[in-house]
Amino acid sequence: MRPKVRSSTIVGVRHAGKVALGGDGQVAVGRSIMKTDARKVRTLADGKVLVAFAGSAGDAAALLERLERKLEDAPGRLRKAAVALAKEWRTDEALRRLDALLAVADASALLLVSASGDVIEPDDGVLGIGAGGAYAAAAARALVRHARHLPAATIAEEALHIAAESCIDTNDHVTVLTIDCAEPAAGGTAGL
Repeated sequence: MRPKVRSSTIVGVRHAGKVALGGDGQVAVGRSIMKTDARKVRTLADGKVLVAFAGSAGDAAALLERLERKLEDAPGRLRKAAVALAKEWRTDEALRRLDALLAVADASALLLVSASGDVIEPDDGVLGIGAGGAYAAAAARALVRHARHLPAATIAEEALHIAAESCIDTNDHVTVLTIDCAEPAAGGTAGL
């Protein structure tokens, strides 16, 4: 059984022609806060792919390197690269020990990738991972439903601030990156 990922809060929002991926800045070792302004959201593939991680930063860095290679093998095909990474992550003895979750996005997809081989695309275009991921996802869903005029980046940022008010493992130092979607996600996106 894998340990629960207790650090980080990541939220993804696909809304109004944009996809935004955001994360808080807290880094904790055990129950001690070591850093408050970490950047857990990055771009890959010349800015065409967003990726964020929850869990061990070192483990996430190893996974990001592998994801970059998978994207090089399948340029412009994030789903294929994510499935290849999940398969390798699940079957490789050393990789299985890595303690992290990834959220990845491009113009056509917003995905969760896990060590158990999961590649999940949310029905409603909202994804949360990490300790405060459920808080942030719930806040983002409410904002998408009741404040549709807000851009995806604002929804992601506000959702993370709301999560920080409830989750002790989430802080309010937020990083949000966005890219254009292939098409607006009015009612969600197709799932895998």
